[in-house]
Amino acid sequence: MNYLGNKDILKLHKTAFLCSRKCPAEVVLKSFDWATEMKNSGRCVISGFHSQIEKDVLEILLRGSQPIIIVLARGMKKQWSKEIKFAINANRILIISPYKDNILHISQKNANKSNNVMLELADEIYLAYATENGNLEKLIKGIKDATNI
Repeated sequence: MNYLGNKDILKLHKTAFLCSRKCPAEVVLKSFDWATEMKNSGRCVISGFHSQIEKDVLEILLRGSQPIIIVLARGMKKQWSKEIKFAINANRILIISPYKDNILHISQKNANKSNNVMLELADEIYLAYATENGNLEKLIKGIKDATNI
């Protein structure tokens, strides 16, 4: 595992955010409201921030001061946006990569592994939307089966 940022964030209560790549418009709006609520409440959010909606949620969260954990589905990046750099310097972000630095591209297999890492670290899950028979639905069903929920 490779880490960049504040590892103490791992000690906090963490809410995982997941959303399929394709989702209805009302899910997008609810996700933005949820992200704003998390930002305003100062609660820690963990996600891969892979899908477009997840990236949009990250943009909202970066405007706040709450802790964020990003679990990459690739090796550690060398270049970061100014917003991510600011959050790193403010000790409010942790970036985790379960991959070697030479893994430069995201694959479905990598995203699945990263989602599993994220869910192992999370204390609770906010599933904004899962496409029927999609990867997230299978992942969540696997969790339910494993925990007898």
